[in-house]
Amino acid sequence: MTEGIRMPHARLLSLDAFRGATIAAMVLVNNPGSAEAYPQLQHSRWNGWTFTDWIFPFFLFIVGVAMTFSFARRLEEGADERSLLIHALRRGALIFALGLFVNGFPFWFDPNFSLSTWRIPGVLQRIGICYIAATLILLRTSVRGQAAWAVSLLGAYWLLVKTVPVPGYGAGVLEAKGSLPWYIDSTLFGGHTWIYAPAPGFDPEGLLSTIPAVATTLLGVLTGSWLRSARSKEEKTAWMFTAGMVLLLLGTVADMWIPINKNMWTSSYVLFMGGWSLACLATMYWLIDVRGFSGWATPFVVFGMNAIAIYVLSETAATALWEIHWRQPGGQSATLHEFLYTTLFAPLARPIDASLLFAIAFVAAMYLSAWALWRKKWFLKV
Repeated sequence: MTEGIRMPHARLLSLDAFRGATIAAMVLVNNPGSAEAYPQLQHSRWNGWTFTDWIFPFFLFIVGVAMTFSFARRLEEGADERSLLIHALRRGALIFALGLFVNGFPFWFDPNFSLSTWRIPGVLQRIGICYIAATLILLRTSVRGQAAWAVSLLGAYWLLVKTVPVPGYGAGVLEAKGSLPWYIDSTLFGGHTWIYAPAPGFDPEGLLSTIPAVATTLLGVLTGSWLRSARSKEEKTAWMFTAGMVLLLLGTVADMWIPINKNMWTSSYVLFMGGWSLACLATMYWLIDVRGFSGWATPFVVFGMNAIAIYVLSETAATALWEIHWRQPGGQSATLHEFLYTTLFAPLARPIDASLLFAIAFVAAMYLSAWALWRKKWFLKV
């Protein structure tokens, strides 16, 4: 146990810090005060990447790493493969259901809510599906098998998007409208996709692009197996950095044939972001678990211990700020979000900086909630 941070049981502290930093970043980029935001705090419009495009693959990677530790612990406690699979199915289904709840909140209290347009895909839904798929692969294959699955999923997805023709558009379209992921999502989900997507019917967390997202999770599983090995901490760190640099190179090279694209979760994106995931985890692992510099990571650990709970809270709280509204004397409608932003933050700085200050304040509010849970040792497990 690391001095100064009390944990419910022995854990990889750097992983908790990495998870917490990722959730804090997710809350930050999802909650600007206005439409004004720095480019790095927005998703890339299509091809390419920004800081914001790191966040979701980081979280899936972390899910994969954590699985290897939690499953090993459960096996040590007497669980068998069947009970682990049942646990994963229940947990994945619950995470998926939480995603549907977030998408629909506040349901019938929102006059714009309709069952006919309730978004089915989403961030938590993808996490739930990837968790179940990675569990099946982890329980049934060796480390080599898991690596083979990751490579096969990336290769299969690459071939599908490049060679399968879309009616009216042909094969190999890598734009939002006309791509194979767009066609499948618009056909299967109809009006149940993200209304802010690059094209109607497209969903950045859609069905087909979940295939390479499973590969992202498997990269985390492979990393977790490496971290659980008997090798020295220094050797683990060095090889994580090395593997990260190799994946960054492979992703950059693959970008020449299939662009790095978060919306389509392209195979090059998986490789590139897998490299960054390894590099960032290796850095935290070296600082916290190897060198023992852990004090600075405490706020991130606090976030990381209740990551999904804080994400759900942040999404529903943000929605509530927009849904709580009233009529002003002039007859115009004002939301609580707009009131807080224009009253407290807009006077402080130029619009883009005021918007960032609002986002930082929102992260601080979520941190207080996470800290209260951590202080009481309430770790909400999904």
